[in-house]
Amino acid sequence: MSRDLTPGTLIRRGQLRVYLGSAPGVGKTYRMLDEARRRQDRGADVVVGYIECHGRRHTENMLEGLETVPRLTRTYRETEFQEMDLEALLSRRPSLVLVDELAHTNIPGGRNAKRWQDIDDLLDAGIDVITTVNIQHLESLNDVVQKITGIPQRETVPDEVVRRADQIELVDMAPQALRRRMAHGNVYKAEKVDAALSNYFRVGNLTALRELALLWVAGRVDEGLRDYRASHNIDRVWETRERVVVALTGGPEGETLIRRAARIADRTAGGELLAVHVTKSDGLAGASPGALAQQRQLVETLGGSYHVVVGDDIPTALLAFARGRDATQLVLGTSRRGRINRFLTGPGIGETTVDASEDIDVHMVTHEFTGRGKLPSLGRRHSRRRTVAGFASGLVVPTLVTVVLSQFHSQVNLTTDALIFQLGVVAVALLGGAVSALVASLVASLLLNYFFIPPIHSITIGETNNVISLLVFAAVALTVSTVVDHAARLTSRAARATAEAETLSTLAGSVLRGADAVPALLEKSRTAFAMASVALLDRSSGEVLARSDAETEGGAASGEAVTEIAVGADAVMILTGRRLPAADQRVLTAFAAHVAAALERDRLATVAAEVEPIKAADRMRTALLAAVSHDLRTPLAAALASIGSLRSPDVEFSPEDEAELLSMADASLVKLTRLVDNLLDMSRLQAGALTLHLAPTHLEEVLPRALDSLSDPDAPIQPLDLDTAPPVLADPPLLERVLANVITNALRYNAPGAPVLVAASSHQDRVEIRVVDRGPGIAPEDRDRVFLPFQRLGDTDNTTGVGLGLALSRGLAEAMGGTLEVEDTPGGGTTMLLTLPAAGTGEPTL
Repeated sequence: MSRDLTPGTLIRRGQLRVYLGSAPGVGKTYRMLDEARRRQDRGADVVVGYIECHGRRHTENMLEGLETVPRLTRTYRETEFQEMDLEALLSRRPSLVLVDELAHTNIPGGRNAKRWQDIDDLLDAGIDVITTVNIQHLESLNDVVQKITGIPQRETVPDEVVRRADQIELVDMAPQALRRRMAHGNVYKAEKVDAALSNYFRVGNLTALRELALLWVAGRVDEGLRDYRASHNIDRVWETRERVVVALTGGPEGETLIRRAARIADRTAGGELLAVHVTKSDGLAGASPGALAQQRQLVETLGGSYHVVVGDDIPTALLAFARGRDATQLVLGTSRRGRINRFLTGPGIGETTVDASEDIDVHMVTHEFTGRGKLPSLGRRHSRRRTVAGFASGLVVPTLVTVVLSQFHSQVNLTTDALIFQLGVVAVALLGGAVSALVASLVASLLLNYFFIPPIHSITIGETNNVISLLVFAAVALTVSTVVDHAARLTSRAARATAEAETLSTLAGSVLRGADAVPALLEKSRTAFAMASVALLDRSSGEVLARSDAETEGGAASGEAVTEIAVGADAVMILTGRRLPAADQRVLTAFAAHVAAALERDRLATVAAEVEPIKAADRMRTALLAAVSHDLRTPLAAALASIGSLRSPDVEFSPEDEAELLSMADASLVKLTRLVDNLLDMSRLQAGALTLHLAPTHLEEVLPRALDSLSDPDAPIQPLDLDTAPPVLADPPLLERVLANVITNALRYNAPGAPVLVAASSHQDRVEIRVVDRGPGIAPEDRDRVFLPFQRLGDTDNTTGVGLGLALSRGLAEAMGGTLEVEDTPGGGTTMLLTLPAAGTGEPTL
């Protein structure tokens, strides 16, 4: 029975249930049909929209008793296909529809391009849908599956479509059980079993696909759990999975913490490692970028993930991140501060985090750097010369102020004197820091008391009010000088952080922009650190891999400092020039990490370049063997059979039969000759051994010879403006081959009864030849693939050639200095655009 909807009734969106499998044959369709039968027994109106049984007897038996909507037949490229009848289902309006193969691509001519879009329409109409999909068809995992199995999946479905499902049920089966099911003939037909078991259905492939499916579903379950906790305002950690967060400061203890956290995560199945670094919101540099880069690489090597969060209160930021990821354990390093430092500055990050951790276990890991920190700095670190100048100014500036104020003592009061002294103390703080300002404030207090506070020229103070004024002056001077010094220190750190960020940003851009990343990085290192030269040496042999020298320097001068830094395990970077301070060496570590990455990328690119010709040759050899196995054998077998029949003494043939057999043998040998010629010409093209004889060639003379070589001499071909086009510079026999192949391809896909148009026109020094058909056209993403050897755009019909025609045609066109491209035909169809140089424009460069 169908559901009747009263006009104006609000239609709820249907519910979607997805059965997800790791590979074909695990039982998704069977489980879907089993669920449908249970619902039908409970009174639900269930209809089969599209089920693909693949000849599996047990699955076909499950269809008994279920109503099936007849499929729709569509014709594509002269072949009939069965599709789901969406319009009939929408008209029938059952409560539940079964639709197999969610990622299926529909035959052109329907409402939607993909089956998942058809399912969306059913859901929008308020119809519940149960469907199936394999993990290899999810868009995000498509490339991963190809790397595992070596087989590209051309039909994919966006992950979000599956994520939106109301229910996702994993249909799981052990690889060995699936292989046994296949060996018993319960998945594929007997003739396909051996090939499947030795290729796609290897134990390793099935195990990897099973893990992908389990992890994807586990991630979906995590999302659902987080949504539930958020909607119910649950802040407590639910220990459904062991997640270990390790806090990184960029310090030398980082690697010890990471390895300890990784061991904790590995103790339980499914444990997850997360590393986090908390950076201040002001963006000031605190940690070593190079050290953090190396620690991030270690985390990812151990299978973890690296994160950066912003927060001024580090314990709060750490715990917020841990709770947001449902972490069960938090790993911190014990403080590097010494006892005196801890006494002066109070509780550290670790103690504060432990106090606020609540239900998260906190591990305080000891390391070799524990307690080896220094006393807190009282001010900025300056050069020795500037430190001496700061102390001297602390003595000189108050003295100068005293001399100047003594000349105007009768004109100013004590308040003015104190303010001017205070201004001098601030100036000293800017020059020498807080310690110098402390000296200046003490000296200023003594001078102010001795020269300007009654009784004059005495260190005693006569009035209580003046005592309070002097104390307030000293306190304000110290406070202001400390604030000024702190602000100057922050300004200096901000400037350095900005410089480091700009340098690292430029560094990253240099790596991304060019293929020669290593020389660019060395040059950037030399200029960024103002060095005389930078060299990259092989650690084992001492060979110079790359070098950058200043134009004004002939080499390392005597007395220049040499800085050495490791670049991965196999190389070392040598910088010659000035001595680098510790702050610069932090950034240099990041440079070294980028150089190591660039070296590894170059090595992988070299290996890939060496392997690619072998892979291409292997693909060509495999395709050639496939061609020989069928396309060469078929016409050869037909010719041999015809000639063998004629030579047989046991049968007498009528003249008509003899003529038919001779015609069959002749056609087969002509087809075989054309195929062999194509294979040989393609081999010559790829080897660069094709000989050309370019000459002015008239199109109206070449086209008839090209048409004579077609298998169907009565094919509808309509020439247009060939006699008015100028001659082209081409090799006439090769141009004839190109036109014959292109026209043959157009006839194959042309609409029935429509002629193939061959037109020519002149544009400056080029002649454009268009071969126009009214067929289904070629999608933009497939327009380069049609020119690949042995490519027929997914056609399963291999009785019409090996797919060399267009590949050979483009190769011949380019050899003659021309091009062969694909365009859309206005109104529908494909236009092959052949462009050749006009005669008299000079020979092309070969």
